[in-house]
Amino acid sequence: MNPLEHQIHYPLGDVLPPEGGTITVAPGVKWIRMGLPFALDHINLWLLRDRQPDVHGTLVEGWTVVDCCIDSPSTRAQWEQVFASSLEGLPILRVIVTHMHPDHIGLAHWLCERWNVNLWISATDYQVARVAVYDRNGFGGEAGADFYTLHGMQDGEFLQHVRGRASYFPTLVPALPPRFRRLMDGDLLEIGGRVWQCISGYGHAPEHIALYCGELSALISGDMVLPRISTNVRVHASEPESNPLRLFLTSLLRYLVLPEETLALPSHGKPFQGLHERIHQLQSHHQDRLNEILVAAEERSLSAFDVLPIMFKRKLDAHQMTFAMGEALAHLHWLWFEGRLQRIWDANGVHRFQLAQGSTKGSREGAVQIAG
Repeated sequence: MNPLEHQIHYPLGDVLPPEGGTITVAPGVKWIRMGLPFALDHINLWLLRDRQPDVHGTLVEGWTVVDCCIDSPSTRAQWEQVFASSLEGLPILRVIVTHMHPDHIGLAHWLCERWNVNLWISATDYQVARVAVYDRNGFGGEAGADFYTLHGMQDGEFLQHVRGRASYFPTLVPALPPRFRRLMDGDLLEIGGRVWQCISGYGHAPEHIALYCGELSALISGDMVLPRISTNVRVHASEPESNPLRLFLTSLLRYLVLPEETLALPSHGKPFQGLHERIHQLQSHHQDRLNEILVAAEERSLSAFDVLPIMFKRKLDAHQMTFAMGEALAHLHWLWFEGRLQRIWDANGVHRFQLAQGSTKGSREGAVQIAG
């Protein structure tokens, strides 16, 4: 949780949308909140008042959906309630997905088919989602277990859990719409007579798309900027030498050009103001974790598994552990790519990281500084 949460402002206070209902947070913008069966137990979805031409060129009034939740009977039931109570008798005209994670794209196939509309998403995230849905060896399974073992994990129960996750993604995202409309950085979408700008972000997902409306001074930030928790940034087995933390921190700088009073509409947590402050908090959070790792590396070489108790002070369940291992490795990779650590293989074939030759010891002199 964010210990500096008091420094950002929640204009709606503690008010939350009712189950199967909505709250209007800005003109033409409705907030939906749906439950998730994880420790992170909810996701925020958005309805934007819209109008689109039909096949005859006649403008049709309706709604654009932003993000979908996972595919489950309870989620479908909540959407049915929304259709009945919040659409004002109007149809869904298009579905936008910020990125390919299951809680965002899971029901896109159902919504698009039900309303006979297109999916709008970045091409990268659509294609990676296709791998996750239709290639049962794409995520988890033996490859995932081998990857965690390579980085120091020896807990047999956890590794068996990972082996059993080969079909995890398709259980939450059983299908995808067969076609999509590509979103790219800088695209301007007219939604209900207002212009929304696409802002790409990296590190959390392959090509995350946030949406900013200057007229409303509102940012649908997806998972890129969250008010209470830090966005998960991790290295995956399919891209084992990536540097996602660098991508993520660089992406955050792009939101600093937006006004500080921007109303941020995150995927988790509550709508908030104080965008610049929150970005600086996230930068400081990751800087602190990097410096803690450097201090620990003065004493011994570190695997990703060794870094877990440094970065995470609470007990982690198996689901959270998969995120935590990847995030620990993301921080090690940042320092490795910066030349602060060097990677070695120990006698057991585990990847370990130690202070690079010439790297300054001491938490003060050798502290990491993140620009921005």
